[in-house]
Amino acid sequence: MANNFEVRKMLDTDWSRVKEIYLEGIATGHATFQTEAPSFEEWTASHDSTCKMVAVKDGIIVGWIAISPVSSRSVYKGVGEISIYITTQVKNKGIGTVLFSKLIEESEKQGYWTLQSSIFKENKASLNLHKKLGFREIGYREKIAQHHGVWRDVILLERRSKNIV
Repeated sequence: MANNFEVRKMLDTDWSRVKEIYLEGIATGHATFQTEAPSFEEWTASHDSTCKMVAVKDGIIVGWIAISPVSSRSVYKGVGEISIYITTQVKNKGIGTVLFSKLIEESEKQGYWTLQSSIFKENKASLNLHKKLGFREIGYREKIAQHHGVWRDVILLERRSKNIV
């Protein structure tokens, strides 16, 4: 499957399809606390412009990955939060692995030494993908926030660069 798609930098013109895939993730109930997609302006302002990528198969975006800086403080410039979403039509085809691997490579070029994620404990596919790519579980947050009126727990994961630190 890895030869049947390309990974490229996300363009502003990709937003419509990126948003569709994001909404698919929201609909699962296990991808994010968000209940609706933000505006393009809100979304793009909160993500690193150099670390946003899409997977394209047969001319159609089938997945995306991006980094949000965890803080505006300069001491945390190299720490980013990962978001990754793959459309349900191509899940379990290796696209997430390739997309994530390319982002890790680019993030290190951009000076990120720590990548982190907070994942609902029920989202086994995302947890497994992160662990496959060198993330380690560092803890959890119990009942960190409500999602549709239900308190939810998240697993905290991080990946430290072997090339930067």
